[in-house]
Amino acid sequence: MKKLTFFLTLMLALLLPLAASAGTHFMKQPSTLPVQQTMDRIEAVLMDKGMTVFARIDHKANAEAAGMSMNDAQVLIFGNPKAGTKIMSHDIRAGLDLPLKFYVYQDDQQKTWVLYRNPQSLRESFDLEACVTIDQVEAGLAKIIQQALP
Repeated sequence: MKKLTFFLTLMLALLLPLAASAGTHFMKQPSTLPVQQTMDRIEAVLMDKGMTVFARIDHKANAEAAGMSMNDAQVLIFGNPKAGTKIMSHDIRAGLDLPLKFYVYQDDQQKTWVLYRNPQSLRESFDLEACVTIDQVEAGLAKIIQQALP
């Protein structure tokens, strides 16, 4: 029985960090706030950190303007030109995935989620193995979400 308990505890400890991610390419965090408030808080943290917010897109409003309906969903396009330039200096093609984005949406169970691309996935798509900026961006995004979400 002790071996089973130890094994289950070990497995939980190993798998728990994966619960916040949606596969290896995306990170997914729940929010207790509605989409608008969640995105407002994320945007405020980004601005406080001196990041550039390029655009905020309200998919639900755009769907309604087209005579359609969907759950609440917004995209925030943001970045730090210094960090982005460092990444693109290793592989210019990384500009395809830059600037970065946060996607906040409400699922069919009315739960709000924050989704963003794991910067480490850029290493797989582009020649960025030697780019230490990727690690810094990954840590920065996690900190932004931690500060923004209640």
